[in-house]
Amino acid sequence: MSRNIRALLAAALLVLAAMPVAAASREQIDADVREAINELYRHSSSAKELAGKSAGMLVFPKVIKGGIGIGGEYGEGALLIGGQTVAYYNIASASIGFQLGGQKRSQVILFMSQRELDKFRNSDGWKAGGDASVALATLGAGGQIDSETAKKPIIGFIYSNKGLMYNLTFEGSKITEIKK
Repeated sequence: MSRNIRALLAAALLVLAAMPVAAASREQIDADVREAINELYRHSSSAKELAGKSAGMLVFPKVIKGGIGIGGEYGEGALLIGGQTVAYYNIASASIGFQLGGQKRSQVILFMSQRELDKFRNSDGWKAGGDASVALATLGAGGQIDSETAKKPIIGFIYSNKGLMYNLTFEGSKITEIKK
């Protein structure tokens, strides 16, 4: 086995080992979700306004991503409707290609219509980019969101990056309900 292949396999094992083995408790996820939402709102009043208009809000407060050639990400969160948790989900993905590093970040997906929310909730494992396109919100001056992004049916936020990692996207991430 070549040295490069062994290095890639070792990196993949490290990434997998860093991912949680057991699901967090409902109480812990709920506390982390509240903290992540408060942090998002501190950065952007526009995000708070859009969340208030959304049919549902999917929050992943701690998504851990890492890799060296082969990578992966994992996080757990909750779907809120009307400010109340209605279900718990995990987000996961794996990738091969140019990547180096690791990071922890928060991710929020706003379903701006009941139709999009229903499609998500009725799916058996929803894949961003495959089942629906998520418009990634970028914050401008004063935390304002681009007006075209604000018109999209599904809007995503990625924030609180801790660590260094190239590739800020939802594409390819699979979201699955956690049966608790």
